[in-house]
Amino acid sequence: MVYVTRGLVSVLLDFAAEAEPDEVTVSLAVTPAGELEGVGDVPPNVPVFTHFYPPEAGKSLTAVFGVDLSVPAGQTQGRFVSHPQGNLEVAKTDDLHEAILVAVPPWDEGSLAAFDRSGRKQPLEVVDAEPPTESLA
Repeated sequence: MVYVTRGLVSVLLDFAAEAEPDEVTVSLAVTPAGELEGVGDVPPNVPVFTHFYPPEAGKSLTAVFGVDLSVPAGQTQGRFVSHPQGNLEVAKTDDLHEAILVAVPPWDEGSLAAFDRSGRKQPLEVVDAEPPTESLA
């Protein structure tokens, strides 16, 4: 089972709609369910996708050095990929992660699915949880 917050799903689908007809790829990070409010009966140690790294972050450095410097190594457990052409599956050209969320038009929750790194569809549950408040202090 792959868990993701409704707020994150909303943001990701907005990214996909704004990027259309181009694809968008976004790195995703998790928070243990025990640190979230509103996850229902999800066990406390289960990871829930709650955060993303902006797709534009580090783009100029990547273009120069050919390495993605926008996301800390080992900090993301998933990837979101949009497929504007409507293929709700993992493509050979997608960046693979432990979990891959794929969306297709019309960019709503019904057009989003989860897959493992082998491309096998996984059950997806959208939860009404809020990530913990973070500060820079």
